Amino acid sequence: MNTHVPTVIPDIELTPTQLRALKLAKDGDLHPQDGNRWTHRDATVTYARTDRFKERPIKIKFTTTAVVTLLREAGLIRELDGDVTEAGRPHGITMAGKMWLLKHK
Repeated sequence: MNTHVPTVIPDIELTPTQLRALKLAKDGDLHPQDGNRWTHRDATVTYARTDRFKERPIKIKFTTTAVVTLLREAGLIRELDGDVTEAGRPHGITMAGKMWLLKHK
């Protein structure tokens, strides 16, 4: 496992999909799900608090393995310690990722 954390903010441009994935990682650790997707551990479909009809679900936000791999290689997210196999290890945002979000808000 690579535990090296860059001390400088990576100067890369992210696509909107990659930016959403980084913000998703900032909200909580990403865990692998079925179908090449990554999302939070116990993510479920919820309903908007202000929805007066209670019929419109808020979909689960997710990202793909390709985006997770790209962000990990850029040093914006990292693998977390765990007893899970290499492919199923959760990922969390690094300080460099948090700083990148602050700089490019």
